[in-house]
Amino acid sequence: MRSNDQGKKISIVQITETLLSRYQNEFLENRRFIVGIDGLGGAGKTTVAKELQHALELSNHEAFIVHLDDHIVETYKRYGTGNDEWFEYYFLQWDIELIEAELFKKLHESDPITLPFYHSPTDTVTTKPLSISSIAIIVIEGVFLQRREWRRYIDFMIYIDCPYEIRAERVLDRDSYLGDNQARLDKYKRRYWLAEDYYVNEVDPRGSADYIYRVIK
Repeated sequence: MRSNDQGKKISIVQITETLLSRYQNEFLENRRFIVGIDGLGGAGKTTVAKELQHALELSNHEAFIVHLDDHIVETYKRYGTGNDEWFEYYFLQWDIELIEAELFKKLHESDPITLPFYHSPTDTVTTKPLSISSIAIIVIEGVFLQRREWRRYIDFMIYIDCPYEIRAERVLDRDSYLGDNQARLDKYKRRYWLAEDYYVNEVDPRGSADYIYRVIK
């Protein structure tokens, strides 16, 4: 495992160099190379994914980003199920088996991929194909990415190690749809942070990553 305590721009350069070294020297499979960007809520996964895509393209490699939050299930499947809210978020937010079968397995088999896309305004899901080049490096970003069902499919895993204070400020500022600040805080305490605690304790995502991207306060 390699880690980095430098500034953001240097981190992306180092991540790209390490990733491409693995890709060029160790990756022998006849399929797409899969990169994961994991981290808890508010860590900055989407931003790092975009910066990594840009860095790979500057290195003359095509990169395609998959955002796991695009593929959650409808509200009725993940709220009011009779389970604790943290359980709903961790185990029911995504159709875990479907994502494994339709995304990860098909990436490994180089098969055509169709995935459910969630449309928030209508709370509906529509299945659409992904148009991915056969030579593209696949960058998948999302929370809980190293869960047992998915981890083995990913060739190079990046974990964004971001301090709790920074993450909490980010998510409480951005998630205004949850209500006022107190309502947001209560929601995170009941649902999101408990699920993240479960993930950290059960999976040890930091210890299972290939590269630690540290966010400095």
